[in-house]
Amino acid sequence: MEQAVKTTCPYCGVGCGVIATVGDGGVVSVKGDPDHPSNYGRLCSKGSALAETIDLDGRILHPEIGGEPASWDSALDLVAAKFSAAIAGHGPESVAFYVSGQLLTEDYYVANKLMKGFFGSANIDTNSRLCMSSSVAGHRRAFGSDTVPGTYEDLELADLVILTGSNLAWCHPVLYQRLAAAKERRPGMKVVVIDPRRTMTADIADLHLAIRPDTDVALFVGLFAHLVSNNAVDQNYVAAHTSGFAEAFAMAAGVSFGDVLERTGLPAMQLREFYRLFTTTKKIVTCYSQGVNQSSSGTDKVNAILNCHLATGRIGKPGMGPFSLTGQPNAMGGREVGGLANMLAAHMAIESAEDRDRVQRFWASPVIAEKPGLKAVDLFQAVADGRIKALWIMATNPVVSMPDAGAVEAAIKACHFVVVSDILKETDTARHAHVLLPSLGWGEKSGTVTNSERRISRQRAFLAAPGAARADWWQLAEVAHRMGFADAFAYETPAEIFSEHAALSAFENAGSRDFDIGIHQGIGHHTYDALTPFQWPQPAGQVSMETRFFADGGFYHADGKARFIAVEPAETDRTNPDYPFTLNTGRIRDQWHTMTRTGKSARLSSHIAEPFAELHPRDAIEIGVGNAGLVEIESPLGSAVVRALITERQARGSIFAPMHWNDQFAAKARIDAVVPSIVDRFSGQPASKNVAVAARRFKAQHYAFAVSQAKPAMPDAAYWALAKADGGWRLELAFTAPAEHWADWCRRTFAIPDGVEPLGYADAQTGDVRLAFFDGTRLLVAFFLAREPVAVARNWAIAQLTAEHANLRKRFALVAGRPGADKPDPGATVCSCFGVGVNQIVAAVRGGCHSVEAVGKALNAGTNCGSCRAEIRGVVDGCLAAAAE
Repeated sequence: MEQAVKTTCPYCGVGCGVIATVGDGGVVSVKGDPDHPSNYGRLCSKGSALAETIDLDGRILHPEIGGEPASWDSALDLVAAKFSAAIAGHGPESVAFYVSGQLLTEDYYVANKLMKGFFGSANIDTNSRLCMSSSVAGHRRAFGSDTVPGTYEDLELADLVILTGSNLAWCHPVLYQRLAAAKERRPGMKVVVIDPRRTMTADIADLHLAIRPDTDVALFVGLFAHLVSNNAVDQNYVAAHTSGFAEAFAMAAGVSFGDVLERTGLPAMQLREFYRLFTTTKKIVTCYSQGVNQSSSGTDKVNAILNCHLATGRIGKPGMGPFSLTGQPNAMGGREVGGLANMLAAHMAIESAEDRDRVQRFWASPVIAEKPGLKAVDLFQAVADGRIKALWIMATNPVVSMPDAGAVEAAIKACHFVVVSDILKETDTARHAHVLLPSLGWGEKSGTVTNSERRISRQRAFLAAPGAARADWWQLAEVAHRMGFADAFAYETPAEIFSEHAALSAFENAGSRDFDIGIHQGIGHHTYDALTPFQWPQPAGQVSMETRFFADGGFYHADGKARFIAVEPAETDRTNPDYPFTLNTGRIRDQWHTMTRTGKSARLSSHIAEPFAELHPRDAIEIGVGNAGLVEIESPLGSAVVRALITERQARGSIFAPMHWNDQFAAKARIDAVVPSIVDRFSGQPASKNVAVAARRFKAQHYAFAVSQAKPAMPDAAYWALAKADGGWRLELAFTAPAEHWADWCRRTFAIPDGVEPLGYADAQTGDVRLAFFDGTRLLVAFFLAREPVAVARNWAIAQLTAEHANLRKRFALVAGRPGADKPDPGATVCSCFGVGVNQIVAAVRGGCHSVEAVGKALNAGTNCGSCRAEIRGVVDGCLAAAAE
């Protein structure tokens, strides 16, 4: 009998509802929940592929100590003993937790309570520090609280939507589709995209402002001055609900229109049009994400944006307001429980003696942290210099995601005692754990998450816990028991934790804090299990309703007023003759974080299968890199080698590279090993979007492409990138050493059984080598090597892993690398949801499909999540333009 469970997607901060169905044979399928108010049934490519990422391959299913299997009792006893010894010998500041927006709120709550209320230290920080902490700092400076004022509906109600530092189409695809649909219904709606790079999001933009990196402060300070000089300030709102206007304007008045032009590099006509649109449009939403936050001036960027909305009173009303787009599924939930080192639970302030006393009394804890703890970058520096003696890392992979990742790895490797709670046995971080604890994954764990619009939803279990895996909150509570805190951590279900979390939010609140879900204190297991998505605040005794903040003031500073923050544009160009390029790191459409989940899906790897650097054509020429060549990116800290993607969508002098690839999937592609630990002085958030680097052609003697049924061993090659494929694996390679006996190389790398001889050839003149190994009629390995990047129909070659090769003609066609007329090459994947390649789209256009909608009807491409629609439009437009010449 089929079982359908409503749960929530574990990827980005959109927080989409998912219906997971477990069939009679245990096969899981997923679809969007049409009743969930975040997505109304839509899912992006990652969400649609969730069922492909929940296998047990590579899972850690039992605790390990020193790489050897252990019981839970022995592992937890050791963790408790080591943390107790560190605290006893060196004080509470000698221990630290580094946690994650992948945790559920209940996990986050227990971790925060244990560290701050029972260890007495605030050394608990989270990977949310890397994505949203500048928004937190900006909100708290302006509003007196970390409050997102609006809702997703505002994007659909606005007449002008500004997307700054946000590639919405790829990073929050469902919100992008909601915005695109609203614009289609109301063509008069305007969209402005502010980004140095022309991303896929710019496809729906009426105006794309390709500003220089990190010049957002100048742009919005100039806008603020323009609003004042054009009498666009809401004087009544400013007088009644704000303070600091004069000081902010005095700073802004010193930044002229010419200054903004010089700093941003924008054409005067574009800048005037942007300022005109903001001045004359009433219903405006400004969405900002990592391009704003991940900056040494990230907090000032946030406040420069908030100043413009406060000045015009465009906040907290339908279709109006600033909107912080959260990166992770539960970064907001972590902020609610004080998961950041400089916060307390329930949005209380660690620097407030009154708040510290309130939380300590509620927890009945022996101590309370009296000062902010170490933020992520400082935390790992403290690990490096030995101040941190015991470190517990949960649900994150800092050896890949932290800046100066090489130094972070060295610090973890040298730390006295490291605990890692994760679901995979082999990650770049887990390999350095003294104790490795098996956690529950999506579909196995139960709790709540909060999305970008303050909506709390349930993640529900629909799969049994594999092996001895246990919830993160359970692991923490068991260690607390062993350290003498059993009564305070006697939780048996996540419902009990959520109830306590809700009670703390209401404790001595009376409207003095924004976060209040007191309506759910005392919630029982059955009510919790049936909990439907709701938006906070939901105080006890009030009717549940959707809420916006600040339309009529009511800010959370002591005087009830918002603060204008005087911000000044800073110098942003970090390049020099040795490092003349600006590197911008970020995410791509079909991968997530460090690929521990999405890397399991062949469908998600089909769109972009290897790490890359996006370069402008003239820059590529200058450094001697051709399309599909390899490029080495270097900073004073380290280097990475990735594939060159040459496109005019990239600005000259800038390079974009994704942050996902790691040592499990590539030879040398941890891009954060290149990024320095430069942080925002208020938030501590690293500056991952503005890194001075050098770039050069990576010289190889041979390039290769291979497909294999079995996962290869780590290849002996100067460059390699591995990806899951239908029926097996795909592998890109480059070699700097002289030619060797390639059949023997294949035998070693792919563990080909003895007695299996290759079919193929080697051409000494061209340097081409083509080899195929068969087991009966099934292909084991196909290997293609050349002196230049291999020109082979990759998707067609991958399909041969699941094809029958009963005759020599088919086998020789494979060796030649040329599909026959009966099996045309689909080309590079554009639509991951339906596996549609660029060649298929081109054929459809030539057959009369002259719009994205027509292509969708013919091929289904772009009709599921829609995040590929911009790429489809580019193919259609390119074909039509070529036909018109």
